[in-house]
Amino acid sequence: VQLVESGGGLVQPGGSLRLSCAASGFDFNRHAMSWVRQVSGKGFEWLSGIYVDARRFYGDPANGRFSISRDGAKYEVYLQMNNLKPEDTGVYYCAKNGIATIFPHTIVYDAWGQGIQVTVSS
Repeated sequence: VQLVESGGGLVQPGGSLRLSCAASGFDFNRHAMSWVRQVSGKGFEWLSGIYVDARRFYGDPANGRFSISRDGAKYEVYLQMNNLKPEDTGVYYCAKNGIATIFPHTIVYDAWGQGIQVTVSS
């Protein structure tokens, strides 16, 4: 299993970023996927998850500003982040969910990407 994130970087407050995650090594169209982040002073925060049928769920940190999507043909999952704030600064991870996952309360992770840095600063 390989998950490779891209699209991170430096953005000003109020700006937007679109993270991508390229998946390989497993049947992408049989697994839910999630985005998780680790921000300074906090543990890992689940942001969003998406089932194969495109049903989407969001955690509190996403707070109406983030949107998850997936492309089954490309084996990719995305996180559109709008109105970014300095407190969104951190490392963002794409994760493959286990079959026991039931969003949003029972989330099982099978594999993680290496993470990508997002910095929100003026």
